[in-house]
Amino acid sequence: MSEDATRVARVWTIPNLLSGLRLLGVPVFLWLVLVPKADGWALGLLVASGVTDYLDGWLARRLDQTSMLGQVLDPVADRLYILAVVVGLALRDVIPWWLAVSLPLRDALMWGLVPLLRTRGYSSLPVHFLGKAATFNLLYAFPLLLLGEGQGTVASLATVFGWAFALWGVGLYWWAGVLYAWQVRRLLHTTRHVRAVDHV
Repeated sequence: MSEDATRVARVWTIPNLLSGLRLLGVPVFLWLVLVPKADGWALGLLVASGVTDYLDGWLARRLDQTSMLGQVLDPVADRLYILAVVVGLALRDVIPWWLAVSLPLRDALMWGLVPLLRTRGYSSLPVHFLGKAATFNLLYAFPLLLLGEGQGTVASLATVFGWAFALWGVGLYWWAGVLYAWQVRRLLHTTRHVRAVDHV
């Protein structure tokens, strides 16, 4: 197989297609929550997103279909889903706005560190397990909080567990962000500045 064919094959993989489907589901989720307020369908979409989030990573390792595109698509899909969910639930008054703002604020901090990383020849650092744990908690929290909008014992339990996952998730999300910022600081102090000519 030629180099070009191999590159194309690394793009059109099952894990990447799953990540692409998750991205397409982001605006659909917002529409379901805000327009018809079809919470059942929105909840089902969130569950499907969580399942595909697990599957794309598992399949990438199982089928040896890891790729640079996949390493970008997966976290981008996670971030966009989290952003869509917090905005949608905040507009519905399911969660307070301080929670909705705190998560994108942390992501803005991460994006602000990228130019500093580029001065050392990096575009990003490896994802820390705390970040994965935070995403795991948040992706469980929001479906539970949405389920908690109903009536009865199940809804009450969903609210309790949803807030438990949400608070742990926010705490871990910011902890991972602070750790990432500390790693960038150490990198800036221990590596030399990369000039433009160094890339030629």
